[in-house]
Amino acid sequence: MTALWNAMKEVVMHHRPIDDEAAILLREEVEMLMTEREALLRVAGAAAVLVANLDETRLPHEQDTIDAAEVLSESLNALNEDTLGEALEIVQAEPDLRGEAARS
Repeated sequence: MTALWNAMKEVVMHHRPIDDEAAILLREEVEMLMTEREALLRVAGAAAVLVANLDETRLPHEQDTIDAAEVLSESLNALNEDTLGEALEIVQAEPDLRGEAARS
């Protein structure tokens, strides 16, 4: 990563053309970030489905569990709509536009 940053700093700060090695490093970094993004979207999508279908009355009453559920819920709510939509698409879930979670 340091080699990539140094190469990119040279390109940006000194307006130098990007060389083949820097281009390869940049492409590899972008590919790695895209793979990581997809994995995180999959986690977010699965978490959103879990939260939407969760019956909060059945949650354990331990404070740690309640705190974790709140953090998860707040984190999902903080996602922008497009990102959350992408996450749901990855896990093949449909958003409930009525705001009602399916209960079993």
